Amino acid sequence: MFKVTVVILERELLPYLMQAAAISARRAITQFAHSGVKDITSFPSIRRASKMTTGIFKHIDTVAQPPNTKPWAKVDADAASFKLLEHKRSVHDLRGRESEFTTDNSGFAVYKSPSNEKTFTDDGAVRDGYYAEVEKLLRKQIPGIRKVVIFDHTIRRRIPGAARAPVQQVHVDQTPGAVDVRVRRHLPKDEAEELLKGRYQIINVWRPIENPASDFPLAVIDWRTTQPEDFVPVDLLYPKRADAAVDDDDRGKEVRPDESKWYSTEGYEVKGETMAVNPNPAHKFYYQKDMTPDEVLLLKCYDSFGEGQPKGQKGIAVRTPHTAFIDPLTPKDAPGRQSIEVRCLVFYE
Repeated sequence: MFKVTVVILERELLPYLMQAAAISARRAITQFAHSGVKDITSFPSIRRASKMTTGIFKHIDTVAQPPNTKPWAKVDADAASFKLLEHKRSVHDLRGRESEFTTDNSGFAVYKSPSNEKTFTDDGAVRDGYYAEVEKLLRKQIPGIRKVVIFDHTIRRRIPGAARAPVQQVHVDQTPGAVDVRVRRHLPKDEAEELLKGRYQIINVWRPIENPASDFPLAVIDWRTTQPEDFVPVDLLYPKRADAAVDDDDRGKEVRPDESKWYSTEGYEVKGETMAVNPNPAHKFYYQKDMTPDEVLLLKCYDSFGEGQPKGQKGIAVRTPHTAFIDPLTPKDAPGRQSIEVRCLVFYE
């Protein structure tokens, strides 16, 4: 009788004992996280505890855009012809799942790839040394590459006095038409026409500088969760410059105009076309939490072989919407984000 009673009591108490054990485990994790130990990634149970965050994402408001007009945005000022809508969304952490995502299936990929360049303050060293590292990385990670043409880069530093800060709007850097123009712009005519017959892409290679990109991290949208109507072409306006070279994108060379003239197009010309992105509840956002300077994100902006959505099926990724965002999990004392983004034309055999 005594043994039977004990067994019954054990069965009845088991759920409560398990709950108590779970609470104790959570408390232990919390205490560890605040203990000052930095190597938290060596503990899988703790690493899994932070696999998602939230962010406020800014999208174009096409309803407010005047009818029969094409949206435009300036490269040298926070000025555009359209308004932005804000939407709160979940953001999934890529860390530990990097192998699941490629430039062909999702439109982006993360790799560990330390660089010899550390501060990226010498433009000549970036072009002469780092560009070669980027091309080597692309050829290593993506099979079948015939030719790589790196046409520019942008360095963003969220520090006082910096010329270019992180962009807080969901966007894609180029439209298909703008990509073709760029191919013809950077290559001899005959070679360009020949390469345009095959597969070609624009891939951006994004890397944090000096510190982990905890502050204003980069978020990407999985291509497989997008639809064609999500994308809105936007004219990209550059200030007219008499000394502009053929391959001069003016990136990082802008002199910010008087704020009273931000919304005037006088003195500007269309030198590119980008894409704004409509909000879509199906979009799935990702980021690499605390991405380090030894890691790179490959971001596909266009793929001529990318498939659309025949009968609802997704094929090869065409483009990757992306944006900087504020991660509420970022410590208040985290250093301001610094990053470099190298833009590459990639051609295939």
